[in-house]
Amino acid sequence: MTTAFPTAAGMVADAKQRIENLTADDVSQELKTGDAVLVDIREPEERMASGTIPGAVHAPRGMLEFYADATSPYHRPEFETGRRTILYCASGGRSALAADALQRLGYEQVAHLDGGMKAWMAAGQPVESV
Repeated sequence: MTTAFPTAAGMVADAKQRIENLTADDVSQELKTGDAVLVDIREPEERMASGTIPGAVHAPRGMLEFYADATSPYHRPEFETGRRTILYCASGGRSALAADALQRLGYEQVAHLDGGMKAWMAAGQPVESV
């Protein structure tokens, strides 16, 4: 039986066509400039289990749009529509969807780490404990 509804994998693939997809090396290079805010959208237990990228801001996926929207009472100052913003999750699916959502909120310099934390660790990049 086929369904007329999209799948999560299809939604991620569609989002990746509309956003900027970065490798671990790309992200590492951007972080050296100090201009970008790096946002870990994983759940707290994921961060505890595998650590985080040094300097990353934590904003769980469920709150991201509220933190990023300047009109929201939950807005956080590290989120600015004109600032380079790079998102990551465990494998890159949630961060692709999240980057797409931030673009709809007016973020023009948003990207995500394709492959997520797994790709970061596979590339031998630094990780810190939470």
